[in-house]
Amino acid sequence: MWRLNAVISLIAFGAVSGANAAEKVDGQWARDDGAIRTQIGPCEGNICATNTWAKNPQGDEKVGDKLVMMLKETDGKRWNGTAFDPQRNLSYSMELNVSGNKMTTRGCILGGILCRNVGWTRFGS
Repeated sequence: MWRLNAVISLIAFGAVSGANAAEKVDGQWARDDGAIRTQIGPCEGNICATNTWAKNPQGDEKVGDKLVMMLKETDGKRWNGTAFDPQRNLSYSMELNVSGNKMTTRGCILGGILCRNVGWTRFGS
């Protein structure tokens, strides 16, 4: 179960397709539990979140882990869609909300049976 929680945490890296939406989430984000920092930006025609720092480098979440996002904007601060975790070969449903320098992500697996909300704070420039 712990590994599954780590996988669900990875979906919290949230990103968005489309130039205006991507500008709102592009940048550096720290997960509110202090365990992960990630860089969100364009990659291979999508938007990706890539871990840049991990509190526990021997844990399930590693520096360099990437999450590929395919999300659509539903309003000015919310996006829905899917995410793909190539490290674990898993896909998730995902919702992302941004308000200023705060971001909340919700990722679900198993058809929405198992979900997790994660908070993020923008840092750096």
